[in-house]
Amino acid sequence: MLNSYIGRFAPSPTGHLHFGSLLAALASYLQARNNQGKWLIRIEDLDPPREIKGSATGILKQLEQHGLVWDESVVYQSDHIDLYHDVLQSLRNKQLVYNCTCTRQRISEINGIYDGQCSQKNLPLTDASSRFSINRGTQAIGCNTDEISFTDSIMGEFCQSLNNDVGDFIVLRRDGLISYQLAVVVDDYHQGITEIVRGFDLLDSTPRQILLQQCLDYPTANYAHIPLALNSLGQKLSKQHFAKPLTLGNESEQLWLALDWLKQNPPRELRHSSTEEILVWATAHWDLSCIPALEAGVAAPVNL
Repeated sequence: MLNSYIGRFAPSPTGHLHFGSLLAALASYLQARNNQGKWLIRIEDLDPPREIKGSATGILKQLEQHGLVWDESVVYQSDHIDLYHDVLQSLRNKQLVYNCTCTRQRISEINGIYDGQCSQKNLPLTDASSRFSINRGTQAIGCNTDEISFTDSIMGEFCQSLNNDVGDFIVLRRDGLISYQLAVVVDDYHQGITEIVRGFDLLDSTPRQILLQQCLDYPTANYAHIPLALNSLGQKLSKQHFAKPLTLGNESEQLWLALDWLKQNPPRELRHSSTEEILVWATAHWDLSCIPALEAGVAAPVNL
């Protein structure tokens, strides 16, 4: 019987991978390999203004240098634009999406939680975004509450009131770009993803994605959100906060440090082994339950 586990790593081509990216890539890779499953790569290239030319190729090269070899062909979201619009139209046909002309300034003035001002206006799409209606969505699946709950394999029980914490959310941006929330749901379904291992910063997005899955009759994957790596100022280690790219030629050290950060207790003598030897050990000894459920994040190694 073939193993049905399929995991994925889905970076955006906005720069090279850094230590925080490596943590998510390594955790998702090892969870897949430890379950004798597939590990897929998806490049989430749906936001051209933020993308850096050549970074998608650079990301794939960095993964290969660390021995993180994927299964199947790399998927690029930019190849799926027609598919996303077909799914968006199916949501429109169900009356689950409406157009909205509210500005970011107005939404910030109401504390960032959208209040549904445009939901009954039947506005044209001209110079407008499209929002998914939480109330219509929950009604469509026969749910009498806007609360979405799930059990995260690391963080435990998580419950979110979508109306109170998020508000009706964008599925098509005003500039015509498909939103992350919709695209990721469509791609995870079409790639057959069974478990999503990613950073804690995306935990808050998960209830929205689960609601979309239910409204589209897609299965819901398992989720595991690892804590965030923090810089010396306590900020998320990210490109936005000028995180340093992974160092070429230092792959074994970086893998060992990532395993140590993920609380996998790698032997010290493994630190200078080949990437292949490190990953063989890591796959055999991988234990997702060792990763701490820390919402505040954890400091990254100081020498990175």
